[in-house]
Amino acid sequence: MNSLFDNHQLGHIELPNRVVMAPMSRVRATTDGLATPAMATYYAQRATAGLIVSEGAQPSLIGQSNPSTPGLHTDEQAESWRQVTAAIHANGGRVFAQIMHGGRVSHPETHGLQPAGPSAVPAVGDVFTPSGRQPAPIPRAMTTAEVPEHARSYADAARRGIAAGFDGVELHGANGYLIQQFLSDNANLRTDRYGGSVANRIRFAVEAVAHTVEAVGAARTGIRLSPGATFWGVQENDVPALYTALVKELAAFDLAYLHLEVTTDEATLAALRAIWPGTLIINPGAGLGPVQAGPADADHWLRKGADLISFGRAFIANPDLVERLRIGLPLATADEATYFEGGNHGYLTYPAYQHQAA
Repeated sequence: MNSLFDNHQLGHIELPNRVVMAPMSRVRATTDGLATPAMATYYAQRATAGLIVSEGAQPSLIGQSNPSTPGLHTDEQAESWRQVTAAIHANGGRVFAQIMHGGRVSHPETHGLQPAGPSAVPAVGDVFTPSGRQPAPIPRAMTTAEVPEHARSYADAARRGIAAGFDGVELHGANGYLIQQFLSDNANLRTDRYGGSVANRIRFAVEAVAHTVEAVGAARTGIRLSPGATFWGVQENDVPALYTALVKELAAFDLAYLHLEVTTDEATLAALRAIWPGTLIINPGAGLGPVQAGPADADHWLRKGADLISFGRAFIANPDLVERLRIGLPLATADEATYFEGGNHGYLTYPAYQHQAA
């Protein structure tokens, strides 16, 4: 069995360990989607990860889900990311940009537009807005003619990301955002070529990947999926059939990796591992509720065939997570109240482990 601390060849880059920092929204960007010096410090503190996947960056204005999230749809936004990628690389790290289109999970107050999704079906729950949480609005159903432009927006953002110094990009196909909305049975009620059958519902994801591969290359492209997850009210009625079809299509691209959250049963995940020929990242934390993933969870999924293990919440309070895992140091727990609070408290204020003199 591989160890968390073995190296791994990921496309065009060699990872010194198999610990991945999972993408996590921290909403510390400017109101116009610019990355900040604090963000550069935050990611540089965690550069000992084998790979960092950044927080989601919106590929278009209408793709923005939450306020104060960074973008990759203007030249100014791309330029602002250079300080982040440079700081990570200066500290010896590697980083992929996650590209995240919120689809229906947004609000006009956030970007001045009516959110758009596969169908005019609102998300379940309250969404973040500049004035606080509000009920998710009814989105505008995308026309058949405009769906391809949203698929291409991932590729446009990917080009900007690579130009800004990212080593690659990850398409966010999980957690109830736009790609999973198209996969869903209840968020996608379309009767055109993007809805109905499994083959139609996976089409948007495949087209977004195809455009991104054409733009930046397969070795610089990954995708994250959460099979069966019900974030923001999405439902998927036949998870094994849906994701088997999708992963088979994606396998033909020879992507850098497939990143799966543990949001369905182990038998389904094992079947997806069997048909995925490349690097597999498993994120066990999604299946653990409020408990953050630890070394036992990593070992379990490495035995099950994962190549890399991504940690989310554990990285927030443990910038030196790799070293803590390596020598068995206790893990600190993050203050949830500061996840989306803004400012440096609970963002840059978690220290490396303090060894006590004997």
